[in-house]
Amino acid sequence: SEAKPPKEESPKGISPVKAKKTPSPADAERRKLRPGSGGEKPPEEPPFTYQLKAVPLKFVKEMKDIVLKEAESVGSSAIFEVLISPSTAITSWMKDGSNIRESPKHKFIADGKDRKLHIIDVQLSDAGEYTCVLKLGNKEKTSTAKLIVEGIP
Repeated sequence: SEAKPPKEESPKGISPVKAKKTPSPADAERRKLRPGSGGEKPPEEPPFTYQLKAVPLKFVKEMKDIVLKEAESVGSSAIFEVLISPSTAITSWMKDGSNIRESPKHKFIADGKDRKLHIIDVQLSDAGEYTCVLKLGNKEKTSTAKLIVEGIP
């Protein structure tokens, strides 16, 4: 009759104490280490929050107008350049509101955050308004500049 109570008490008495004492400091340390050491969940989250919060979609450097004189410009090339952020954003190019496809006439150059539209063999017909469209997820930004080909008076 005396043997039973201690047996019942000891599991109840010992395990809660153990449960409280040992795991919690270790857990606390594990929790501290987790984000840095790459536990299960945390690494998945920061890239997204990081991209949205820390990296706004933007043109670091906008396009600038290009003015060419017809006599000099015909046969030469014009390069529109933008710097974008973040470099994962997608750029596309438009002329007077319609999309430009890459062709022998139009070359698209993407080098990290540096994006260029290279117009080869400029003619008077290439004059117009050029737009770089920057897309990331559901966000969109544009930068516009003109290619001006001045005719000879």
